[in-house]
Amino acid sequence: MRGTFAGNEVGAGAAVRRERPVIAIDGPAGAGKSTLAAHLARHFGFLNLETGAMYRALALKAIDHDLDFEDEAALLELAGETRIVLKPQMEGNLVLLDGVDVSRRVRDGDVTAAASRVSVHPRLRQWMVEQQRALGADGGVVMEGRDIGTVVFPDAEVKIFLDAAPEVRGNRRYRQGGPAQVAVSEEAVIRELKERDARDRNRAESPLRPAEDAVILDSTAMGLDEVLAAAEEIVRTHLAERKG
Repeated sequence: MRGTFAGNEVGAGAAVRRERPVIAIDGPAGAGKSTLAAHLARHFGFLNLETGAMYRALALKAIDHDLDFEDEAALLELAGETRIVLKPQMEGNLVLLDGVDVSRRVRDGDVTAAASRVSVHPRLRQWMVEQQRALGADGGVVMEGRDIGTVVFPDAEVKIFLDAAPEVRGNRRYRQGGPAQVAVSEEAVIRELKERDARDRNRAESPLRPAEDAVILDSTAMGLDEVLAAAEEIVRTHLAERKG
């Protein structure tokens, strides 16, 4: 496959002890993974590698080429002609698709929904996993997605599974939508999240589930500050044990 994903130029799968840990944050759509990952990266001085941006970038190109999201062969061919550059920044990621900055566009609802459908294809996910492993091989990164702790980095030193009831996640996403959300009801947002949950949890390749050794952080009844503080303590405890 000729597709190119550019990021940290490091090898994947090296069986060595990392000097700094990989922090894996998994969970369903709308759980707040991006917010948590960005906060932890800033707080501990790590890089925030938002791997979901890879899927959204490819999904955006599929939209622009009017491809069927169910056609895995066509999507693989498209990936073979695509260059995605993910440049981690302390304040987020710069996403370049074939040399064009699409950092804002990949956050739009249509792209996010398309990425959920694109990401179910096994061969495409396998290719993406290889790129994600290369990005985080040296450690010192916070990676968030759906299968970081189970598939991409099953040896991650810290694993957090961030979850919340779909009604709570949907309400949060609806309120965050701003003026652009007025034409969509809160019920519709919740329904879309539940449908996405079903796709993510039931896909054949890398279904969404907590790693056996993950700390499950359910934010249903928690405020943002409480979630951030709890996650900080999880990472801080690991770092202290690592020094000891």
